[in-house]
Amino acid sequence: MHAITRQAVSAYASQLATLNSVPSAAEKFTVAPTVAQTLETKIQESADVLKRINIVPVREQQGAKLGLGIGGPAASRTNTKLKDRATRDLSTLDGTQYHCFQTNFDTHLDYAKLDMWAKFKDFQTRVRDALVIRQALDRTMIGFNGVAAAAETDITANPMLQDVNKGWLQQLRETAPERVMDEGAAGAGAIKVGDAAGAHYKNLDALVMDALNLLDPWFHNDTSLVAMVGRDLLHDKYFPMVNVKQAPTEQLAAQVIMGQKAIGNVTAAAVPFFPGASILITSWDNLSIYWQEETRRRMFTDNAKRDRYENYESVNEAYVVENLGKAVLLENIELA
Repeated sequence: MHAITRQAVSAYASQLATLNSVPSAAEKFTVAPTVAQTLETKIQESADVLKRINIVPVREQQGAKLGLGIGGPAASRTNTKLKDRATRDLSTLDGTQYHCFQTNFDTHLDYAKLDMWAKFKDFQTRVRDALVIRQALDRTMIGFNGVAAAAETDITANPMLQDVNKGWLQQLRETAPERVMDEGAAGAGAIKVGDAAGAHYKNLDALVMDALNLLDPWFHNDTSLVAMVGRDLLHDKYFPMVNVKQAPTEQLAAQVIMGQKAIGNVTAAAVPFFPGASILITSWDNLSIYWQEETRRRMFTDNAKRDRYENYESVNEAYVVENLGKAVLLENIELA
């Protein structure tokens, strides 16, 4: 490691310790509340998906959901000659619990990489952003792929972080199976879409329009709904429109359709790390990540034996679907 790099890293570690009011960042410490909140904001701003959802602190490791967002209808009438008027909770409380599991974000930066960055004036920002962006991407991946919170994870067996925590799709599978469609008919084993014999739907539009009936009725025409989908399904839907020789008027029409991507009259959003044969219909503000206050721990230390600086960081977090009645999961989609 170059001398200038050593100075830059030492300054970064010293600043880290000062911000958190600890003597040294090389010993495990609890991140200061204001620093933790700032870090959470940076993480949220580092991924497009996270910018759209709720990321909120909670006091307890487990408990009832916060019920963010507005629930069902509240308008009513009561015959007060017979009984008192009763209020209704505007939030989306349904008795479902959340549980924050510890997630470790342990990473390292090789001396060689630090040597490259040391010459830049924004060295500390580069180090911070490298750590923050990875956490943002991992949270997105867990949200759409997580199925369990294993005592010990295996990145080789679960490259999409399936065993780190239970993500939003898994929350639906476990707590609202009636809002999960994984086959077009009983015993079919899949939702078959296309013109082939035995297909359950002619196209993805028909599938999504039918699936909207699984939502609570007051959400059927909600304009905030989004069809979250992997790029492969969007490609299969829209590529045939452009992969043909077209007259100028037809080209213009195709461009308009491509510019307003929708599936079954629901705005389509291509989401990174999303399972390829699935569609999640909900609104962005119906998805949340809860992080438990005062649980972010950190240590930034030199490991000369491996020629690198290591950042050990953890926080307790949970992935939550706020209103189960405003979410439908379609999976095992087969295009025929």
